[in-house]
Parts: sequence; C-alpha cells; structure tokens
Amino acid sequence: MGPTASGKTEVAIELCRHFPMDVISVDSALVYRGMDIGTAKPDEATLRTTPHRLIDIREPEESYSAGDFVRDAQEAMQAIFESGRTPLLVGGTMMYFRSLTAGMAELPPADVAVRAALDAEAAERGWPALHEELRQVDPAAAGRINPNDSQRIQRALEVYRLSGRALSAWQESTSVSEEISFRKLALQVEPRSLLHERIAQRLDHMLDAGFIDEVRRLMQRPGLHRDSPAMRSVGYRQFWAHLAGEYSFDEARSRALAATRQLAKRQITWLRSENALKSFDALDSRVADAISGFLAAPDR
Repeated sequence: MGPTASGKTEVAIELCRHFPMDVISVDSALVYRGMDIGTAKPDEATLRTTPHRLIDIREPEESYSAGDFVRDAQEAMQAIFESGRTPLLVGGTMMYFRSLTAGMAELPPADVAVRAALDAEAAERGWPALHEELRQVDPAAAGRINPNDSQRIQRALEVYRLSGRALSAWQESTSVSEEISFRKLALQVEPRSLLHERIAQRLDHMLDAGFIDEVRRLMQRPGLHRDSPAMRSVGYRQFWAHLAGEYSFDEARSRALAATRQLAKRQITWLRSENALKSFDALDSRVADAISGFLAAPDR
C-alpha cells in the first residue's frame, strides 16, 4: 500500500524478482481499458515480465465496485495459491484493501437510475448539501466522508435509497475469510513536500506521454460521460473539462495537481488507521531489499 506516486509498482516488480509472487492490482482506475497514461498503468513490456491481475478487466462505461473487487481478488488469490505462489496485492485504493482484509457486507448493487438522480440533485444543490442529507439518515457514514467526496456520498445515499437501511448499518455485519493471513506493508514519502514534487513530476510526464490525447479518445466514446465512475479518476475529469472549453490547460493542470494531492492525503489518512502495518521509506534506494528482508523473516 501507499499514497499515489510513492513508487509501489516499481517496488512490487523488484519483489517479484526475489520471491515466487504474482501481482494483484488494487486500483480502481487500472481496471479500465483505454485508461493507460493517466493511471500510470504498467506498460506492455512490464506486464509481460511481471503480469498484473485485475488490470484491463472493464470498459470505462462500466462500473466496478469494492464488492466486485473482493470477488475478483479472492478468485485471483485462490488461483495463485493453487499454482504454488504467493499473491502480492499492490495499489492505492484503500477501500478495496479494507474490504478485502476486514470484510464487507453484501450491499445492494449499483443502480443506474438512482445514481443519475443523485447526480442531477448534486448538479442543482451541490455535494455538500447531499452530504448534509446523508448526515440526517446515516450520521456515522457522514462523519467518515468528506463533504466534497462525491463518489462516497453518492454510494452511501444510493444504498439508503435502495434499501431503506443506512450504509453504516450494513457495514456492521461483515465477513472475511479467516483462512488467509495478510502482511500489510506501506511505502511512505516524507516530508509531504517531496511527495507533492513527485506528483507534479509524474503528471508532467503523463502530459508529455500523451495524456490529453488519451482523454480526447475517451470523450469520443458514445456511452462515456464526465460523471461516469471511470472519469472520476484524478486528472481525467479536469482535462475533460479543459477539452470541453471550460478550463485553460494551466487551470486544468493546477486542478489535477490539487485533486491528486487530496487523494494522497486521504490515502495517508487511511494508512494511519490500519492495524499491524509495517511502513518503509519509499525514498530509500534499497527499499525493496528492506522489504525483502522483512518478508524473509518469520511472521512477526
């Protein structure tokens, strides 16, 4: 685990050279085909030498939930164990990690009509107003969700409107397999200013590699729109608005940087709440060796 731009993929590839491991991606954006540059998806050469499961398994028009991830990850882990190897779960979608390791309730599936209604209400009233509505019906969930976190507000209200039951009530009854023991490792970048520098450098590299053209191609897909779940990935929505004439390039870049920093902040907050987490310095040139030494030692 680790915040965006902490170098998780590079370390994972190195670990796979030391141990009989297969990578399972834990990233809500990497599941989508055609979203390669803006998600920092490993290139084809890397995927040939170090295959990643749960990459390129959905079209951008499709939704993909934490429940979908848990099901797919469990199937992938079983297949890897049966091959005599060890799953290495790598990514920054912390809700996916939490759902897999701590369990999750069998929530109602996503409903296109309900989501469209919530999007329309948000366009008229704003997400903070819907967050206040959530507070009235599910104060526990509202207390955990930022008033501007549109995706989580929408899901919490969607669950309530579909079932008449608060999301937090659903989450009280979770299940997780006790047959699997997880060793949780995190990459950390300190001070925060260095992480921000890495985020800016990576965004500029994406732009040089053709990120704008990638967004332009996505905009041409008839079933895809700016509020589609896939387009909530940082960077895509901001440069979509730029291409639609709403922002200048500089404004879109600034907004994309701000959104990515906010994502990193949320990821770091999640990591602080994780139990039994071993952290490593992402800036240490020998970080892969340090993790290898830790993994080679008996369970602690």
